[in-house]
Amino acid sequence: MGLLYKDDLLDDFGAWPLGFIPYGGPDFGEIAAVAKDVGEGGADAYYAAWVAAGDRLSTQADAAEEAGRAASARELHLKASAFYAGSYHPLYGAPVDPRVLSAFRKQREALDRGLALVDPPIRPRAIPFEGAAMPAYFIPALGFAGRRRPTIIFTNGYDGTIADMFFASAVAASRRGYHSLLFDGPGQGGMLVERNIPLRPDWETVVGAVVDFALTLPEVEPAKIALSGWSLGGYLAPRAASGEHRLAACIADPAQWAVPDSFRPMAEKMGASPEAAADLRLLGDGLVQKLEGVLAANAGLPWKVVQRGFWVNGKANLREYLADIERYTLKGRAEAIRCPTFLGARTIHSPRARRRSTTR
Repeated sequence: MGLLYKDDLLDDFGAWPLGFIPYGGPDFGEIAAVAKDVGEGGADAYYAAWVAAGDRLSTQADAAEEAGRAASARELHLKASAFYAGSYHPLYGAPVDPRVLSAFRKQREALDRGLALVDPPIRPRAIPFEGAAMPAYFIPALGFAGRRRPTIIFTNGYDGTIADMFFASAVAASRRGYHSLLFDGPGQGGMLVERNIPLRPDWETVVGAVVDFALTLPEVEPAKIALSGWSLGGYLAPRAASGEHRLAACIADPAQWAVPDSFRPMAEKMGASPEAAADLRLLGDGLVQKLEGVLAANAGLPWKVVQRGFWVNGKANLREYLADIERYTLKGRAEAIRCPTFLGARTIHSPRARRRSTTR
């Protein structure tokens, strides 16, 4: 049994915003109240309760704006964005559930309205990329708006959003004198939910476009641009640094050498040869079917691999997914990293922590 929910997977999602409490996110009482509303319900009840909480806060934010209470309205809009962002993870998958799209758009609107009430206002940006545009936000360092400062580009992982990065990283960075540049890359946020653009391993191409954009901003110190990635970003950030050499520093939290490495011991345990386990594209059909059975029998893996992994990577089945993630490796790339790089370690203290360590 989890901290807030009897269902461990829902607890993983529902406890996530607890980390945002010090940075203007929902407080514990608000999060616990939503869990109480969900009760014994499943994904549908979870979604409805989180969206209802976001709607209540949005209504309060509207009233505060009409009364001229800008600070209260700003805080309420930002909190509402966190509730909307927390609502739809259990509904992940392709084809996209209309509720995911609805909550995502509410999340973005609430975030935009809250940031518009910052002094000076923060507006959404667009980063040109391969004929399209990646959604982005430039969050100035507190007290240094309009002035040149070191800048951190934050990159998400499998299922985080810009709203999550705002609370988890940008607020703290701003308080410490760093500008932040947040963006949705392929397979993330609006690029995935609204445009169905899947994840790609060559994150140096993606971050190259982000750095190009950052260098157009007068507030950015060109020689002091760092890249920080969390969760799957622990692979994406060093992968980007291996090809984007304008970075002054790189942070991987936690560091990940290769995405498919978590599947290799499982494949060997089920009878795969060391050669096949070392390259999941070589697995026989029978072994892939066994792996499908293991996924189906596990409480969290169907969501992590089938609902989330297939959708984010743009694949239809396990064989396609396993073949695709073989491309996500630092083998032959790590030695090309030139900037100082911090490699965070994943610390696991409990079964619950182990589950959460692979959620994003």
